[in-house]
Amino acid sequence: MPLRSNHSFRPTRRFFLQAGLAGPALRFLPTTAAASPNGKLRTAHIGVGGMGGADLNSIASHGQVEVAGLCDVDVERLEAAAAKHPGARKFRDYREMIAEMGDSIDGIVVSTPDHTHAPAAMTALQNGKPVYCQKPLTHQIFEARQLREVAKQKGLVSQMGIQVHSSAPYRRAVKMIQAGVIGPVSQVMAWSNKNWGYDGGPISGQQTPPDSLDWNLWLGTATARDFAPSVYHPGNWRKLIDFGTGTLGDMGVHIFDTPYAALELTAPRWAMTSCRKPTHVGHPERNVVRYEFPGTKHTTDKLLWTWFDGDWAPPQVSELNLPKDWDLGGLQLPGQGALFIGEKGLMLLPHVAEPVLLPEARFSGSARPDVADGNHYHEWVDACLGKGTTSASFDYAGPLTESLLLGVVANRFPEQKLTWDAENLRVTNLDAANDLLRRPYREGFAVAGL
Repeated sequence: MPLRSNHSFRPTRRFFLQAGLAGPALRFLPTTAAASPNGKLRTAHIGVGGMGGADLNSIASHGQVEVAGLCDVDVERLEAAAAKHPGARKFRDYREMIAEMGDSIDGIVVSTPDHTHAPAAMTALQNGKPVYCQKPLTHQIFEARQLREVAKQKGLVSQMGIQVHSSAPYRRAVKMIQAGVIGPVSQVMAWSNKNWGYDGGPISGQQTPPDSLDWNLWLGTATARDFAPSVYHPGNWRKLIDFGTGTLGDMGVHIFDTPYAALELTAPRWAMTSCRKPTHVGHPERNVVRYEFPGTKHTTDKLLWTWFDGDWAPPQVSELNLPKDWDLGGLQLPGQGALFIGEKGLMLLPHVAEPVLLPEARFSGSARPDVADGNHYHEWVDACLGKGTTSASFDYAGPLTESLLLGVVANRFPEQKLTWDAENLRVTNLDAANDLLRRPYREGFAVAGL
């Protein structure tokens, strides 16, 4: 089966009709179930190497899934995936796949670098397709708001790929916090000792991309530049501001998720970062990011949140200013995790591990809710088939991503508190920061709604 690749892709009238762009008379009915006549969910996958390959395998493991379409800008990765799914059609441009396959696909999985999440997911939504999109939901704050609103408007099933959201330890932690085990929470510390940053200068390249890679399509909506091997594709794009969201976006979204859900947080009032001066090339290699959130029924009047990454993680227990009678037994914090500070004690939540209540003597008899592991991928498939709902729909993932990305924006303005008007999607005290909430898309890659 020939590959599809066309640098000068021009949507047909049928594409615009499907996307709801032909005129105000067209409206989508809410989608409660999507399946082929044989009862299977026919999926199309955008990005099938690396994490995309893992997503593909996990979605395909559902007994009611039929993999119908595969798309990747790297032909080697595409062919490797196609070998496992020989009945699927192959494409290199997701716009062509969605336009050509139309009603022969029922749901779309987006597993690309961060800068392509929103364009691909929005194209799918505008064509009436349920979407599973990898984390973080988007690269820019404006994109997160738009995906949330369009998915809701069209009544489409959605899920952000924070797979550990459905794990038993994290679900148990949510129940324990909401049951008031450690009392109202005043602070959250969250951290990752990973370094998805780059403190160097401009990238030099001018090398020819490998024949297997469609460099123009890989760049997509981003500003054109020369290819540089081992810098962008396949992995280091996370470190660069034009393509990734650094450690805060890559790991922060996993580690923010459980405290954000457990405390039922909304939008932060402000964010401020301590890091090196901006280089306009890469994200900082180490950060401390502070937020203040309005109080909820699970917190004190306000909630202070501090994020540490790189070699500033984990934070020092001696700096937590805890009551002197709390015997923590020489606590050593793990390399990645979160710490809830409540009025009655602490909950330590190592990354993808069981929550620990401290001081141990105080909570030795505390009951732990019985919670089973969930399958985050199958949850989306089942919801698309009209069986249940998703736990990380864009209605949840959008606000979480907006909050997270405000810290990424603050990295460009070290030591300046950015006050946040979430309703109007703007920083109220620094106009320059508002220029980073939405980026222009490269000519030829515009997407309706973004």
